[in-house]
Amino acid sequence: MRTLFYELYGKYGGKVVDFHGWELPIQFEGIIKEHNCVREKVGLFDVSHMGEILVTGKGAIEFVDFAVTNNVQKLVNGQILYTPMCRQNGTIVDDLLVYKFNDEKILLVVNASNIEKDFSHLKSLINKHNVKIENLSSEYVQLALQGPKAAFIIDELIEENVDNIGFFHFIETSIDSVPVLISRTGYTQEDGFEIYFTKLSKAHFIYEKIIKQGEKYGICPIGLGARDTLRFEGGLMLYGNDLDDTTTPLEARLNWAMDLEKDFNGSIALLKQKEQGIERRLTGIKMIDKGIPRQGYELYDIDKNLVGVVTSGTKSPTLGEALALGYVKHPLWKKDIELYIKIRDKFLKCITVKYPFYKKPSLTMVNGL
Repeated sequence: MRTLFYELYGKYGGKVVDFHGWELPIQFEGIIKEHNCVREKVGLFDVSHMGEILVTGKGAIEFVDFAVTNNVQKLVNGQILYTPMCRQNGTIVDDLLVYKFNDEKILLVVNASNIEKDFSHLKSLINKHNVKIENLSSEYVQLALQGPKAAFIIDELIEENVDNIGFFHFIETSIDSVPVLISRTGYTQEDGFEIYFTKLSKAHFIYEKIIKQGEKYGICPIGLGARDTLRFEGGLMLYGNDLDDTTTPLEARLNWAMDLEKDFNGSIALLKQKEQGIERRLTGIKMIDKGIPRQGYELYDIDKNLVGVVTSGTKSPTLGEALALGYVKHPLWKKDIELYIKIRDKFLKCITVKYPFYKKPSLTMVNGL
């Protein structure tokens, strides 16, 4: 599958790879350069592979509130919420964003690899809820503009004052008469915006318009490689790595994205898990010995007993340290516990640390940690 921006990848030097069936750029000028461009200036991402599911009807707010773990009832119109969505047994179907237009119209933005799974799961929960659920993923284009200069560019593209778009809020506006939804959200731990529109014929025009407007701010097109290192440094989860069909929000330290006082699908199982105690939990890891941790590498205690596994890992471009996220058995997930990571049959020392590894002071509520 290809997004509408596929033809532009070559123009900007994009190297295309397969990503869950999508042909997407892994990089343009280089992962490190693109990573630093977002941290220091601004970068533009094609994220049109993401999914959009619309829930409408008189029971929309109650239905979505039951389907996800976080409290949707508390949202005001124009506000966005990050939340896991669970099965009845408490395991995570997906993590997603909830966009509240009003009590009868809610947009769910889901991970590309989970679109059909999420849609089927939501339909299975309808029961007597008075709602209509539509998979509109093929009707939306989505771009992400991220970095400390992003707000300057958005401010020049729309009539509204960009300062009026609060963090995790959105507005409906236009760019050169093209209707767009702009949210102050992102996946980088930087200030940034995500831009949605359904006028597909204007996809190239909007992309090129943003690039042109951002030239004076040093804008770069960004590929999947830098997108992954940016989200990793910020402690932001990647479904398929840090979250999957076997993990629960409690294990993934997503307590802040749950309201266990309300009734939701999976709440009984999660309350039981909380009462019985959690056997494993996601933690940050920093290498002491020289080596780069990668997904799937095993973690051992000081007696060489297997105690966990790495879910994401790399050498941080910003911090220059070899870091990882991984699930570790109780109680070894606590801070400052020395462990071993097995890399090519060698046991290398590492230590548990807090994450996110990098965060902007003004964006500490991106992931609640």
